Amino acid sequence: MTLDDLIVFYNEFAPASVARFPEFYSDNAYFKDPFNEVRGLPAIQRIFTHMFGQVAEPRFVVTEKVADQNGAMLVWEFYYRVKLWGKGEAQVMRGVSHLKFDADGKVCYHRDYWDAAEELYMKLPAIGTLMRGLRRMLAA
Repeated sequence: MTLDDLIVFYNEFAPASVARFPEFYSDNAYFKDPFNEVRGLPAIQRIFTHMFGQVAEPRFVVTEKVADQNGAMLVWEFYYRVKLWGKGEAQVMRGVSHLKFDADGKVCYHRDYWDAAEELYMKLPAIGTLMRGLRRMLAA
């Protein structure tokens, strides 16, 4: 597996792709994002299966990469529609994935960094109003 193969996997990610995680991730891989912290392929696959249940039309687009022999940082945009909002307005979330690779070249560490307040909470109907107000109060 090459980093470019992994990027294609992310960019073409679909419900059927969840079964392909073993091609790219080690059995005991670690995954963390603002809502989850798990270890092992089954747990990682559950997170992405859950994602497909919560959002419509999800699509990752990797826009930049920085890599060396030990790992990579991928800058991405995640496009989706929230099913709870009746497949309302298209949303975009921006973030970065920090990846480390094992001796076999598979992902053994995957940490996603994205701002849950800006990218999610501020877009929610009730909480968003409060978050935007708080942001205005704290801004210089």
